[in-house]
Amino acid sequence: MNKELEQYRLQAIDWLATHAPAYSGEARKGLSFEQDLALAKTWQALKADHGYACITLPGEYGGGGGSELQKVIFCEEEMRYDLPLVYFSISVNNPLPIFLRYAPEEWRKRLGPPTVRGDLIWCQLFSEPSAGSDLASLRLKAERTEGGWKLNGQKVWTSWAQISDWGVVIARSDPSLPKHAGLTYFFLDMKAPGVSVRPIHRLGEECDLNEVFFDDVFIPDEQQLGEVNGGFRVAVETLMIERYAVTDESGYAPALETFIEMARNSLVDGQPALDDPQVRTKIVDVFIERQGLRAIHHRALEAFANGKEPGPEGAMRKLLLGRLRQSLGSVAMNLLGANGVRLLPDRHPLNDYTRAWLDPSLRIAGGTDELLLNTLAERVLGLPQDHRPDKGKPYNAGK
Repeated sequence: MNKELEQYRLQAIDWLATHAPAYSGEARKGLSFEQDLALAKTWQALKADHGYACITLPGEYGGGGGSELQKVIFCEEEMRYDLPLVYFSISVNNPLPIFLRYAPEEWRKRLGPPTVRGDLIWCQLFSEPSAGSDLASLRLKAERTEGGWKLNGQKVWTSWAQISDWGVVIARSDPSLPKHAGLTYFFLDMKAPGVSVRPIHRLGEECDLNEVFFDDVFIPDEQQLGEVNGGFRVAVETLMIERYAVTDESGYAPALETFIEMARNSLVDGQPALDDPQVRTKIVDVFIERQGLRAIHHRALEAFANGKEPGPEGAMRKLLLGRLRQSLGSVAMNLLGANGVRLLPDRHPLNDYTRAWLDPSLRIAGGTDELLLNTLAERVLGLPQDHRPDKGKPYNAGK
């Protein structure tokens, strides 16, 4: 790493040491959902004031105007704290970059800066009850009306829809075209008439997921992103961003260092778990995999910086991160014994291995393991594609 980036890291470490403790760990204990969200918005605004929120986005829209590698560095250091970052994990990483790429300039200036500061939160309305990994099979209807479109239908598994002010959504605009070709991408006001949000309750008690219903929801023409019936390409761009958005594996689960400390304070057959050969082997395996994933990620970001298109690295990294999270969580729970199945208050998947093991979202959101394996088989190994009997046929054929 060059001296300029080394200096950037030192500045980030110093800034975080000064400010993060007031928003992290003990500062969050006992807070209600609403209080934790308020704390998160204050932290996001503080980062924006110092150029650390949305580091890679242009300054005229509230971003830091920095590089992808600067973002990697800051996020690696930020993840060392137990900060309330999760509320913005979708908002500033997925919808906002796509919105700034395709929206009219007036809208960018209106919504960009307050989104970066956390005053506005966005959600991503993609999955449906019958369209998850096969996004092109979605059924939410977008029908032409005077001055825009009307949406009718349902979305599901929408993270943070209940606190979102805006969202990006993809809908079926022409069912007479093949399923990949008849989709259009929009952004919409989540408080618009006809939008209703219902929570989905999860085993680990997380409150992020929702189902969203649309009943004659009007979207003006100016809120279309990309071309009519060209929404699938924009959606793929969004998913590529999603797979690269988190810069370090500790953004999904407790860090390896947390596991090592747990092993140091646990016993196996009456001896420190850290001395057990199987535990030590697991630590080495995870460390090697972590360094490999970081190398893949940094190489991909350097390719981005040189104007190249995303490759299969995002699929590879996401697949391995999801499996690593749950395998290390399983070992951690075994070390904890009976306490490994307890769900403690003020804990979440980023600071608790039990909740990380219970939460399969990383192996589902942004493409399931099975979909990612297909991507790697086709794009890396050059294997033939799966048989797709509906390829090239009108979506409504036979319906």
